[in-house]
Amino acid sequence: MLHFARWKVTLVLLVVIVGLLFSIPNLFSDQELQDDYPSWLPNSKIVLGLDLQGGAHILMQVEKEGIIEDRLEILRGDVRSALREDKIGYTGLAARDGAVQVRIRDITQLDAAREKLQDLVQPVSTSLLTGGGAMETSLEVNDDGLMRLVLTEEGITSRVSNAVAQSVEVIRRRVDELGTTEPSIQREGEDRILVQVPGLQDPDRLKDILETTANLSFRMVDTSMAPETALQTRPPLDSEILYEADDPQNPTAQENRVPYLVKKRVLISGDELDDAQPTFDSRTNEPVVSFRFNTSGAKKFARVTEQNVGLPFAIVLDDEVISAPSIREPIRGGSGIISGSFTAESANDLAVLMRAGALPAKLTIVEERTVGPGLGADSIAAGEIAGIVGAFAVVIFMIIAYGLFGIFANIALAVNVCLLLGVLSFLGATLTLPGIAGIVLTVGMAVDANVLIFERIREENNYGRSTIAAIDAGYSRALGTILDANITTFIAAVILFSLGSGPVRGFAITLAVGIVTTVFSAFTFNRLIVATWIKYRRPSNLPI
Repeated sequence: MLHFARWKVTLVLLVVIVGLLFSIPNLFSDQELQDDYPSWLPNSKIVLGLDLQGGAHILMQVEKEGIIEDRLEILRGDVRSALREDKIGYTGLAARDGAVQVRIRDITQLDAAREKLQDLVQPVSTSLLTGGGAMETSLEVNDDGLMRLVLTEEGITSRVSNAVAQSVEVIRRRVDELGTTEPSIQREGEDRILVQVPGLQDPDRLKDILETTANLSFRMVDTSMAPETALQTRPPLDSEILYEADDPQNPTAQENRVPYLVKKRVLISGDELDDAQPTFDSRTNEPVVSFRFNTSGAKKFARVTEQNVGLPFAIVLDDEVISAPSIREPIRGGSGIISGSFTAESANDLAVLMRAGALPAKLTIVEERTVGPGLGADSIAAGEIAGIVGAFAVVIFMIIAYGLFGIFANIALAVNVCLLLGVLSFLGATLTLPGIAGIVLTVGMAVDANVLIFERIREENNYGRSTIAAIDAGYSRALGTILDANITTFIAAVILFSLGSGPVRGFAITLAVGIVTTVFSAFTFNRLIVATWIKYRRPSNLPI
C-alpha cells in the first residue's frame, strides 16, 4: 500500500495541480480575470447563488380559470364541428359553469348526437402508471335533448400540470436569452413556478418578460369600416377591436392608443417563427425586430402577401397591435421586419419573447423578493468566518492529537478544499449558503477519514508491528471502512439532488463532490505524503 509507481505519483500530482489551477480564479475579481489573468489558464469561477450575490426571487402561479376557459372554447368548437359533420340540428351551444352544453332540436337524432359527442370524451392519460381510467370530460344527456360535456377534476388537473411543465421550459428559454448566469427555474406544488435569478440588476424587466404570454399572431386588418365606427356601433362578427401596444418612450399615452379593426382569423401563428433578432433600420437607424419563418410559415407568408398586396397586415402580440404595415409587394423570402416605437432594450425583449415562444397559460406573480448584494456579502462573510474557525479548530486538533501525521493530514485537507473548489468551478456550479455548509461538512468528513487511518495505525503499532508494517496495515484496513461510510453518504447526496430543489440541490452537489475529493485527498494523496516521508527518513519509531 505504501509503494507508488512513478506513473501513479505523476498522476496524483497532476490531479492536484489541475485542481489548484481551476480553484485559483476564485481568488480574483471578474475584472482582474479579464485584464490580468493569463488567458491560457482556466478562468471559470464558482457562480454565487441568490443568497450570496443578491438577485430576484419570483413565485408565479398558472391561472387555472384561463386554462378552463380556453379548453371549453376548444370543446365548443369541436362540438360544433362534430354535429355539423352529420348535419344534426342544434341550438343553444354555449360554454358555461365548467361545461359545454347544446340542445338537439330533433329528439330522434339524440342517439346519433350522443355517439358523435362520445368521441370527444378522451382519457386523461393512457400510460401504464395511471391506467388510463380517468377521463378528461364526461358526457351528460337529458331526455329533452340537452347534452353537456363537463370537464372533470382529473382533466383540469392534467391540463394545469401540462401547462406548468410547458411554462417552465418557456420561462427557462426566456431567462437564458437575457444572458443571466445560472438561473434557477423549478416547479413548486401543482400550479406554481419559482424563478430565482442571481445577480439580476433589473427585476422589473424580468417581471415584464415573465408575465407576457407572448401569444404572437399575424392577421389582416379589416378595412370594411373605420375602427371608430366599429367602436360606436358593433364590429363585424369575424373581426375585433385591438389597440396598439404601449409606447415605452411615452407611457402617458396609454389612454390615447390607436384602435385597429383586426380580423379574428389567424393567418400565421408565432409557432411558425424560426428566429427573431433585434437590429436597426438601415434607413432611419431606429431599433426594429427582424424575423424569419420556418418552411411552412414562409409558404403561408408568401401566399398571404401575394393575395393582399396594398392591404394592411397586423402583427399582434397578446391582443395588442405591435405594427400594422401595408403589404407593398409579395414577400417570398419568409422574413420581415417589425417596426414601431422601440428602444434598443424593448426590441431585444420582443425578440426574446418571439424566440422563446408563447406561454400555454397566463402567469400571475404571487410572491416577489429582491435580495440586495449587501445581504449576500454579509452571508459570504459569515460563511468565511465559519469556515476559517472550523478549519483552524480542525488543524489545531490534528496537530495536538497526531503530531507530524496531523500536519500531513492538514496538508491533505487544504488540497481537498482546493480540489473541491476546482471541481465546482469546472462544473460552473452555483454556490449557496447550504453549499458553504456542505464544504464545512466535507472538512469534517476528511478529518474523520484521517482519524480512522491514524487510529488503525496506532492499533497495529500497539500489537508490536514495525513502523512501516503498522502504517501499511493501517491504510489497508481503514480503506473498507472509509469507502462504506462515504458511499452511503454519496447515495444520500444523490437522493437529495434528485428529489430536492434550490438550496437543497446546492448542498447535495457540494456534498457529493466533497466525498470524491475527500477519498482522494485523505487516502491517496495523504498516503503519498506518508510514503515519501518514509522513503527519505526511514523512521524507526512511529511519531503518532
